Amino acid sequence: MRDIKKYSAWDIMEIIENMKGKDLIAIFEKNAMEYKDRKRKFWKKRFDDQVVRDQKMFYTKLRYIHNNPVKAGLVIRPEEYRYSSARNYKKGDHSIIWVNTEMLGVIIE
Repeated sequence: MRDIKKYSAWDIMEIIENMKGKDLIAIFEKNAMEYKDRKRKFWKKRFDDQVVRDQKMFYTKLRYIHNNPVKAGLVIRPEEYRYSSARNYKKGDHSIIWVNTEMLGVIIE
């Protein structure tokens, strides 16, 4: 997880720099102020992994993930977010990425 976060942050920061995203860069620089060895901080400090043990936990985690764009104010309903698998479950839309929507028999209503 450390390496994924490290290298993806480098790639994303390069894209932001190329886009001249000075406002975003300033946010990441501010986030790094509490660290002596960092110029910018892209990811949150923690990573909590959890093993999905049953259908109920799968559904709980899936709903949490689907609702992130709603909580962020990007969309009204999860399936409206283009890059959410909620589109796969609710609309059968596999145009961005194919998702096995029959996993564990979960039905999104």
